[in-house]
Amino acid sequence: MKFSQSAADAYVPSGRPLARALAATTHLCLAAHQDDIEIMAHHAIAACYGRRDAAFTGVVVTDGAGSPRSGAFAKLSDEQMKAERRAEQRRAAKLGRYAAVIQLAHPSAVVKNAAEERVRDELAAILRASPRLGSVYLHNPADKHDTHVAVFLRCLEALRSLPKARRPKRVLGCEVWRNLDWLVDADKVLLDDSARPALAAKLIGAFASQIAGGKRYDLAIAGRRLANATFHASHATDAASAVTWAMDLTPLMQDDTLSVEKFTLAHLDRLRADVKARLRRFA
Repeated sequence: MKFSQSAADAYVPSGRPLARALAATTHLCLAAHQDDIEIMAHHAIAACYGRRDAAFTGVVVTDGAGSPRSGAFAKLSDEQMKAERRAEQRRAAKLGRYAAVIQLAHPSAVVKNAAEERVRDELAAILRASPRLGSVYLHNPADKHDTHVAVFLRCLEALRSLPKARRPKRVLGCEVWRNLDWLVDADKVLLDDSARPALAAKLIGAFASQIAGGKRYDLAIAGRRLANATFHASHATDAASAVTWAMDLTPLMQDDTLSVEKFTLAHLDRLRADVKARLRRFA
């Protein structure tokens, strides 16, 4: 499989050919940046870890050049930072026993350009090479990070370019730069991240350039997952110790005519109606 960016990198921890790794993949995460995979899709990573009948692959779309940096990483150039983040993502893939991790190394400006076809085409090629897919994990369309939203849109274009019979069974939009605890309960997809907490910590810890660079994702992600689990149900004890919230995006993949904007804003409308009804109930 060939990619357009010279810095693109495909790493298969087992050493087998990429084509075989993708052919075995059952769970796929398509993410914007290095470490987004580990934040979004621990549920999938843990589900596949050490199993022969399931395999996880991660794809990073951008090159990581715009990462904040301080401390030991403060003087790194963009090229040095890209190399560091690429190595960190490979390290996480090895720790998590991924089938593969592919880093497409596109600048964010390329991803944000809706007329640019390379990103969509490369994502579509990866999807076509993964016939066993059951679940795909994406950014959600209500995320507040511009690049995350652009990556989500390119991913949706890639999914919609496939024949309907070849599309995965389920597509989920996960929280990263905007929590999804605001969704009404009926719209929430609960991703139970309770399994393998030590692995979860190691995976986030693999990205030292971010943690030492001033972003304590190691603490923040563990805290958010615990908060989601605790605040899920007000009148029941916790059923999980760690939860990531997701939005079911499968309807957007199944219906090519469904507007992303209308689909997303409908979630906000249901939240508004829920708040309004609860206030009126006791007024």
